Amino acid sequence: MTGFARVEGGEGGEGEAAWTVEIRSVNGRGLDIKSRFPAGFEMVEKVARDLAKGLFQRGQMNLTVSVAGNGSKAGVSLNMDVLDMYLVAGRKLIDAGDAVTPSVDGLLALRGVIDASGDERGELNEVGASALSGDLAAAFDRLKEARDSEGRALEGVLKGHLITMAACVERAKALADGQVDAIRERFTRRLNELLPESGDFHERVLQEAALLATKADVREELDRLTSHLDQAHQLIDGEVAPGRKLDFLAQEFMREANTLCSKSAFIELTQTGLELKAVIDQFREQTQNVE
Repeated sequence: MTGFARVEGGEGGEGEAAWTVEIRSVNGRGLDIKSRFPAGFEMVEKVARDLAKGLFQRGQMNLTVSVAGNGSKAGVSLNMDVLDMYLVAGRKLIDAGDAVTPSVDGLLALRGVIDASGDERGELNEVGASALSGDLAAAFDRLKEARDSEGRALEGVLKGHLITMAACVERAKALADGQVDAIRERFTRRLNELLPESGDFHERVLQEAALLATKADVREELDRLTSHLDQAHQLIDGEVAPGRKLDFLAQEFMREANTLCSKSAFIELTQTGLELKAVIDQFREQTQNVE
């Protein structure tokens, strides 16, 4: 969900305002828009937010509108009312001998005596607001193009992870078929080590092995993983903005993989589960870049 867009525009007339619109986007679970507009330009902020909400569902966006030159005459002026107020108040102190006659630079440094104005025009007029709204729309369109391009590149990466995960699941299915035999063999061997002379435990061994095998059965987890993989492919191929759903699926992938590892009865299946978890982590990281 990273991207950048820049559009330069203005009101069009000689001496009129000229501005630059820049939008930067990074990953985010939801849509978060932060904007900075010059004084007098805030009236189009709602337009910008509506444009973003209409095109995007996720991402942290920073929108900046800067004015390169607006034709207004910057300058300073004296606020005589404030200056007279200071002089009247100071005259009483001077006459009483509690203060000396102030210098010019001292008076000018007093708060409010100097009015500095960099834009005497004030707010954008209707023509300017319309022109800036158009440039904002163009900037968001360019940002969407940049993010769509990134999404197309990520599609192959995500599908590659899904293929690797599917291979791990198939290998785990083959290994899981031997879990019952492995548990029975281990249980029998351990019992013989503890009670080497006893031959009356055959039925009990089968009961305990069956109970352990039931607890260690991973076929449901593997079936759910297969179903989640199919759903992920459908989301990538069919959804316009599958990012949040893929986030959820990544969590489900990891939940099933953790259960697989905890139920594993021998090292080969555990290793496959750990490999699967590593790929899921990579998949989940990439889903953060998907709209």
